[in-house]
Formats: sequence, C-alpha cells, structure tokens
Amino acid sequence: MQQSQTEHESLAAYLDDHLVGAETGVRLFTAAQRTWEGSPYEETFARLAEEISDERDELESLIHALGYSRSKLKAAAAMVGAAAGKLGPLNPLSTGGGATGQLELESLQSLVRMKESLWRTLLVLSAKDHRFNTARLQELTETARRQQEDVAGVMEQTAAQRFLGSAGSA
Repeated sequence: MQQSQTEHESLAAYLDDHLVGAETGVRLFTAAQRTWEGSPYEETFARLAEEISDERDELESLIHALGYSRSKLKAAAAMVGAAAGKLGPLNPLSTGGGATGQLELESLQSLVRMKESLWRTLLVLSAKDHRFNTARLQELTETARRQQEDVAGVMEQTAAQRFLGSAGSA
C-alpha cells in the first residue's frame, strides 16, 4: 500500500501520542506497584508494570521500524510530565484507599483500554498495511484485555474495604 506523506505523518503522530501515553502508563503502574507493596496485589502490579514497560519498548521499536521518529516536542513534554509526577500531588497513585484509590484504579483501567484501542487500530490497518505483524497485534490486544481484568479484579476485591471500611469485610 502506497501511503501519502500526510498519511505517514498522521500515523507517526498517532503512534507518538500513544508512546507518550505508554510512558505515563509505565510511571503509573510502577507507582501502583509501590502503593500495593506488602498487599496480596503487589505481585499483580509488579507484573503489570513490567508488561507495560515491555510493551512501551515494543511500541518504540515499531515506530523506529516504520521509519518514523519521535516528536521532539512530545518527547520533551513527556520528560516534563515525568518530572512533575514526582513532585507529589501530581503523582496520583499514592494511597490506594478511599475514593482516590478507586479513581486511581479506574484510571489504570482507562490507560490499558487506550492501549488496547491502539493495538486494535493497528490490527485493522494490518489488513492493508503489511508492515504490521497481525499475529503479534492479536496477542497484544488479548494481553491488554487481560490487564484490564487484572486491574478490575483488584478494584472489585478491594472496593468494599475502601468505601465501607471494616463493615465491608463482614
């Protein structure tokens, strides 16, 4: 499939936007791992943080394999966001409890859902653009679905304790 310069720029920008999101996801899942340290969910978040990091690296490799380069502006914005996220109130995964904890878990699910949408979009494109590995995109889509279920499981198993306290465990 011959693509115009505009189509290449559009796809490159789309992938770059997702790479910025993936970098944010790595930071947030790493923070979640720290938040849930010592809990029955620590291993879940450790695994998720590692998987999301690996997928971020895979996306970056794909961008380079397609011959695209990172937007310097977006890369700089991602670095600023990373630095700002370490300052405290902008580091959302810090408590695990109450309404904030619930919103943190819902945010993690949303990030993984966005990643699933990326893989599904590339899967559609793979039918006409053979630069994409269809089988791998199917695997990544299924992984994202499982990751959403993993986060949802933690959310569901801890919601009563978060909102009802000791009454939620009875």
